[in-house]
Amino acid sequence: MKLKTIEVKGLKIAVVNSEEKLITDVSSALDFIMSVQYETQSNRIALHKKALPEDFFILRTGLAGEVLQKFINYRIKFAVIGDFSSYTSKPLKDFMYESNHGKDFFFVPSEEEAIRKLSSQ
Repeated sequence: MKLKTIEVKGLKIAVVNSEEKLITDVSSALDFIMSVQYETQSNRIALHKKALPEDFFILRTGLAGEVLQKFINYRIKFAVIGDFSSYTSKPLKDFMYESNHGKDFFFVPSEEEAIRKLSSQ
């Protein structure tokens, strides 16, 4: 796991990149949140999509909902960075659309966009 901290407008944003899956279930999500918070003292995290399993993007598995609930419980703002154009599920597209219009979770195409979204809230 590669972890860097970027400071924007006095806010610390943790940007995480990994070739391996870092969040595969609720337990690993909690471990991830605690590790990143401990190392960066940040409550804003951007994670590259490849560190999430494909099940995260299949809403009927419930994984996205369970994981994102943990981020809410710990008051973490979270952005997933990647290309989402290959997903055709209408419920997923609707979920991403609604998330991107909220204040806590974002699905963005670039690290720059993740930093912009996480620093503007």
